[in-house]
Amino acid sequence: MATPAAPSRPSQPPAQTMPNPADSVRIEAMTDTHAAAVLAIYQAGMDEGNATFETCAPDWQAFTAARLPRHRYVASDAGRVIGWVAASPVSSRPVYAGVVEHSVYVDRDTRGKGVGRLLLSALIASTEAAGIWTIQSGIFPENTASMALHRAAGFRIVGTRERIGQHHGQWRDVILIERRSPPHWNPAPSPSPSS
Repeated sequence: MATPAAPSRPSQPPAQTMPNPADSVRIEAMTDTHAAAVLAIYQAGMDEGNATFETCAPDWQAFTAARLPRHRYVASDAGRVIGWVAASPVSSRPVYAGVVEHSVYVDRDTRGKGVGRLLLSALIASTEAAGIWTIQSGIFPENTASMALHRAAGFRIVGTRERIGQHHGQWRDVILIERRSPPHWNPAPSPSPSS
């Protein structure tokens, strides 16, 4: 008895590597020319409800005065600003000179394409070059995409600040995260207690 021939399978096109959407993204220092786009992205993030306790973006003068000029960047694609990152000092006390708090915002239509990671990489490089040893931030637990982005960039969870503030009349928790810079933070072991 003859074995029936296997049905022929249609030929498959060769696998193709898809271009990384972030390949066309340019990271550059944030300047006054980016003001309108940066504030619009900031306000859109606020309007979604899980980015910050703030509810209204400040004017550009207040925004830029609160952020360190050497540690703020925008991501643009074909000349359009699609995200930003910036750091602010946490204290004026000299002991905290190497600690900053940051924010990163990406336009809703370009999320999940690596733009946030590019922005965080630029911030990490600039802060490490400046001798900053800790970048910290607070994230609402509901903002799972931001948590995943930060964990991938080397941030760790320090703890949860329960019911730390009200947002639209509801108490919200905030997860405190931080990234320690390996080149600048190498603590000596704690001395062991003497017996």
